[in-house]
Amino acid sequence: MRVFKTGPDFLDPMILERASGNPVYQLDLWMGGEDHCRQLLYEAAGDADLILIEGVMGLFDGERSSADLAMLLNIPVLAVIDGSAMAQTFGAIVHGLATYRSGLPFAGVFANRIASEGHYQMLAESLPQGVTAYGWLARDVDITLPERHLGLVQAAEVSDLDARIVRSSVALRDVNDALPAPATFTAPETEAIPSWLSGLRIAIAHDAAFAFLYRANLELLQALGAELAFFSPLDDNIVPEADALYLPGGYPELHLERLAPNAPMKRAIHGFHAAGRPIVAECGGMLYLLESLTDVRGKRADMLGLLPGHAAMQDRLANLGLHSIALPEGTLRGHTFHYSRMESPCAPITHSQGARQHGAGEPIYRQGRLTASYLHLYFPSNPEASARLFLP
Repeated sequence: MRVFKTGPDFLDPMILERASGNPVYQLDLWMGGEDHCRQLLYEAAGDADLILIEGVMGLFDGERSSADLAMLLNIPVLAVIDGSAMAQTFGAIVHGLATYRSGLPFAGVFANRIASEGHYQMLAESLPQGVTAYGWLARDVDITLPERHLGLVQAAEVSDLDARIVRSSVALRDVNDALPAPATFTAPETEAIPSWLSGLRIAIAHDAAFAFLYRANLELLQALGAELAFFSPLDDNIVPEADALYLPGGYPELHLERLAPNAPMKRAIHGFHAAGRPIVAECGGMLYLLESLTDVRGKRADMLGLLPGHAAMQDRLANLGLHSIALPEGTLRGHTFHYSRMESPCAPITHSQGARQHGAGEPIYRQGRLTASYLHLYFPSNPEASARLFLP
């Protein structure tokens, strides 16, 4: 079995990878494009009997929604609905989802957070004719996943995650295993990617503070010819010998007490920048480069001081959405999702453009070979531009 996640999310795929035992990739029609999504599904279909795609938000939410993906690629839709506080209204909601858009390949429904067998039977009886009930899952705190401000807690931080996954599978009730008609995926026409990064080594921060990494990004860098070397700003004292440095997003604000006193790592990254080697920093990676970062409790800690400015966490969302940026290297797409506010005396070289008409643009900072912003870039949106960010 292979599992995918619709949209730009980082956290859900971490859980899905643990549950499925296989790599999980994002399917985003706006960030990656139709051909990219088709290629990922075609490759997965070559070695899996079953493919599951977790949707994003509500079925019809977003400019390129889960429904858009399902209709474009003829993927059957299974609606998972919280039925905890309803009875016959469950059937009305299912009717609306199934008929809201003509041509949607609606396969059936699964009921979540159900009180009892009797409760589920009442919901099943309310379903419109021709809609298949695929089973139910009881409301149970022992299988509920913990959350924080950006969504689910990272898989590596949930100590009993495997036990919760097992309990969830055991708790499934009245499961209908009659699958809908299979979908067929064909490979799009693609051109070979030149080895623009051949012979280069990229050091990549990867630990509990910097874990927001798209698998597709890493695999593209390797396809471009790069060797990847992972390290931990939390635990290590040096940056691996490399030609470029990648600081992805994550939760640096939760690890101030470990990041702040790691002076050897700070000196190493300063030296990397002073040597004129490329650095790409995204969201949490950019916050780590600032002079200071303040967490939501008001605790302030000194960061690298490589990029002038300060940031503070807040209890409300600062920006969210899909964005593109036009850089000298080329135009790239990605997304932004953060709760922090940043102030810097540096003048940005440009601002991102939100996919939505009223989306607030993010500033893009550049100091020498350092490129930093709140954006999480999706490298497959422009492989050549991505390669140029890391070229010496």
